[in-house]
Amino acid sequence: MQDLPSSVEPARFALCADAIAEAARELAALGWTPATSSNFSMRVNDELAAITISGRDKGRLGREDIMLVDMAGHAVGTPSRPSAETALHTQVYRRLPHAQVVLHTHSRTQSVASRLFAQAGLIRLEGWELQKAITGYTTHDSVLEVPVFPNTQHMPELVARVDAWLDAGRPLHAYLIDGHGIYTWGADMAEARRHLEALEFLLGCELDLRRLSA
Repeated sequence: MQDLPSSVEPARFALCADAIAEAARELAALGWTPATSSNFSMRVNDELAAITISGRDKGRLGREDIMLVDMAGHAVGTPSRPSAETALHTQVYRRLPHAQVVLHTHSRTQSVASRLFAQAGLIRLEGWELQKAITGYTTHDSVLEVPVFPNTQHMPELVARVDAWLDAGRPLHAYLIDGHGIYTWGADMAEARRHLEALEFLLGCELDLRRLSA
């Protein structure tokens, strides 16, 4: 049971929880959240975010499967345990103030692409019309770099790698984790979903090109 702090209106939490649950069910139906994998969150206010509880079937989420965490990733008002990767969500909210939603999925395409491009350390997308689905990109002539970070169970190490990319002043709209999946975000659920769907398509195109040119 979620015990809401005084800074959170019940209606706001309900709105966030319902939006997360609905998106999770739809993404699960696409096969992008196998075996309870993946995690989703939404900023509630400047101090708190709503996030999926660890280990829940993403195709069957309801409001009771969403909890609050603070921006340090600590559970708020519940004994439930948040996703093991909560620190990656709260990092986005701390570093990118415009971000209101973070989506992390494990589609087959994302997982295979993460392994294929792991040695290069990034996927360089250019020439694809659908790059314009990513906020800030207005032409296929642009270059969209999606870093691929090494996988680890030690979240501070992953957080440090993302921080280093941002600290270098490099644009970041999404990233892959080797053998894992993708993280992307947006100013609202619609934008985050658009980014996720566009990147899934673009990664699939890159894999097809590799396969056809082999």
